[in-house]
Order: sequence, then C-alpha cells, then structure tokens
Amino acid sequence: MNARRGLLLIISSPSGAGKSTLSRRLMEWDPTIRFSVSATTRPPRPGEVDGRDYRFLDREEFQRMVAAGEMLEHAEVFGHFYGSPRKPVEEAMAEGRDTLFDIDWQGGQQIRNSSLGKDVVSIFILPPSIAELERRLRARGQDSEEVIAGRMAKSQAEISHWAEYDYVLVNDDLDETAQKLQTIVAAERMRRDRQPWLNPFVRALNQEFEDRK
Repeated sequence: MNARRGLLLIISSPSGAGKSTLSRRLMEWDPTIRFSVSATTRPPRPGEVDGRDYRFLDREEFQRMVAAGEMLEHAEVFGHFYGSPRKPVEEAMAEGRDTLFDIDWQGGQQIRNSSLGKDVVSIFILPPSIAELERRLRARGQDSEEVIAGRMAKSQAEISHWAEYDYVLVNDDLDETAQKLQTIVAAERMRRDRQPWLNPFVRALNQEFEDRK
C-alpha cells in the first residue's frame, strides 16, 4: 500500500551556509536516503575510493555517457568534468528510495529540466547574513584568504538563484533548520501524486459502496 517512487532531493547553497552538515543530518534522520555519487574525470585524491567518493572516469568515457544521455547533469570545473550518472538514480527511484544531490543551481536546473523533473524536490539554504557566512568560512580554518575571497565572490551569484527552488530555508539555527528540512521531505513523500497505491485503494472503497447496494 505504501509503495511510491523515490524523490530526487536537491540541496544547494553558497559555501559556508551549512549545506553539507544539513545533508548529513538528513541522512542520519533517515538512513534510507542515499547520497548521489558523482562521476568525475579528475584523479582520485589520497584516501578517496572509486564508487564511494566518486566514480572516477577518463574523459572519453565521461563524454560518451553525456552523449548517450546517461548523465542527469554535468559541468566542467577547473578543467575536469563532474556529473550525476542517471542509472543508479533511476534504480533507487523505482525501489522507492530517495537520492540526495549536493549540487549547485546549474546542476539542479539540468535535473529539473530532465525527464525526472517531476520527482525533484529542491531546497536552497541561505545564511542569516553575509557577515555570518564569512565568519563560518573562516571558522573552518581550511582555506587561504584567496580561497575565502573567491568563495565569497561566488556566493552572490549563487544566492541570486534562490527563487528557482521549491523551498528556501534560512540557516540561522542548525537544529531548527534540520527539523524543517525533515518536515519538507516527510510532506513531499505524502503528496497525492506520489502515492500510486491511492487510485486502486479508492476504487476498492467505491466498489465497497456498490457492493452494499
């Protein structure tokens, strides 16, 4: 009775707004949600495992998959291709499992415009202020001043696409924002058009009325 198609959950934000932490909290809340493993043509970094962190492909194979329509979205970043393979996502959807995408607005737009667009739920995470966004980036202690400046410059362009998303959350309190994210997912799973069992169920109810006559 509870069978449904899986959702494609797209979470986007400027760097430092809390997207990665919120994604992790969402998967802790429901371990059946799986992260989409991206494909890339860049070489593996130390400790990265093929199939867990990324699918590492050569440029020829990546371009073949794009030409064959086997990528839901793709982009070139700093000379390397990145993309989301279609097959594992479709398999998860058919099994009623949700897939989480940590991608930018361009990747999200490509997926929304694909044949799977009706199964997309997109959420944009905003920082409470630009000053707080910069503070969070600096608090990481991972990036140089040049990298932080680059991330801040990119943030304005990313935030300009907020209105393209189904939901927008301001991450001023991590626990509250995580709770709101869970509420969105729970409600989207219950939408009438995502409950294929409802049509035959209601037909059976109507048949009961007929049988009582």
